[in-house]
Amino acid sequence: MNTAEKELQLRKYKFFATGLFVLMAVIFVAMTMLQKQNSAVWIGYVRAFSEAAMVGALADWFAVTALFHHPLGLKIPHTNLIEKSKERIGDNLGEFVVSNFLSPINIRPYMEKLKVSDFAGEWLSKKQHQQMAVQELSAVVKDILNKLNDEEVVNFIAAKAREMTANLKINVMMGSGMEYILHKNDHQKMITGLAKQIKEYVAQNSEMIKERVKRESYFLVPKFVDNTIAEKITEGLAGFFEEVEADAEHSLRHEITQKLYAFSTEIREDKKWEEQLQTIKNDFLTGEKLNSYANDIWQSVKNAVLHELDAEDSALKKYLTKNLVDLSQNLRTDLTLKQKIDGWVRHTAYKYILRNTHQAGNLISTTVATWEGRELSEKLELEVGKDLQFIRVNGTLVGGLVGLLIYSAVHLFS
Repeated sequence: MNTAEKELQLRKYKFFATGLFVLMAVIFVAMTMLQKQNSAVWIGYVRAFSEAAMVGALADWFAVTALFHHPLGLKIPHTNLIEKSKERIGDNLGEFVVSNFLSPINIRPYMEKLKVSDFAGEWLSKKQHQQMAVQELSAVVKDILNKLNDEEVVNFIAAKAREMTANLKINVMMGSGMEYILHKNDHQKMITGLAKQIKEYVAQNSEMIKERVKRESYFLVPKFVDNTIAEKITEGLAGFFEEVEADAEHSLRHEITQKLYAFSTEIREDKKWEEQLQTIKNDFLTGEKLNSYANDIWQSVKNAVLHELDAEDSALKKYLTKNLVDLSQNLRTDLTLKQKIDGWVRHTAYKYILRNTHQAGNLISTTVATWEGRELSEKLELEVGKDLQFIRVNGTLVGGLVGLLIYSAVHLFS
């Protein structure tokens, strides 16, 4: 019901209560005049009823009016009570709400009925809600990314990179990395591939080998001898590396492995390597370069995310939608998850409400305090004024009955 309807209803009941008083006044005047001309017994009873009814009506009109106004505009003490007691009413109302509505015994039953998982799961199961959630989340992330200060982000990334690399020992990392590869025996693939490449290279460049042999040979050695030697060298090298390629236990493989182990230890423990790699690291990670790398990283990540968020059918949005679908399914079917979520929400909400009940009281008290006294009085009159008019009606009728009883008793025992 809006304010205009409440005002109309209040005027209607005020008119009814006032009309009843006027009726009693008219009856009283009529009976008084009639009693002078007629001595009928009933006239006295009616006159007594109407007279007492007027007194009751006036008394209750004064009481009801004194709550919200000065009766007849007269500033009589203890009238216009609502406007005068605004602050006290706000404080008492806030305390009343906190004590009677926000107490642990009243809140707990509502908290125990909370089933957020069911509501969330059902809500997220609908495609339009999934799209809405993705759109809202995308809008929030885009807003955050666009509002971030690029320079501050770049400085943050550079600072964190500087912290992470300050104590980073490249030699230890490289040596340990090599040992890890050797322990996993992954270097054997490299040896196999390298042996195959050398074998093929030797086979494909047999003419070059002949030329080298001929160039290094003495002029007295016949050409066919040089060619024979070159062919033997080519066949020998190709065959040797074919053996290395095919034989996983070839001696060359073991020798290379031992050399690599020794080299990894040397890199990790030799001060020369530590100093050289530290110098390379410092040259590579200067402040200016770090800022440049950080800026490139940030702009790349930012632009990529913004592009994904703008595109209607992007991989990121598909990923988010898929996870929302999975979450919806889990919220509806996974009893363990439902219990955990609902339990956490109930516990958190219960603690938060109890911890901040005084805030609700302060809010009510402060809100009432900000109202104008006249405004508060009018608001309350609109809400309860209609019901208070029945006090006037009841006062009129009860007053008349009491007056009638007194008049009857007087005549009965006189």
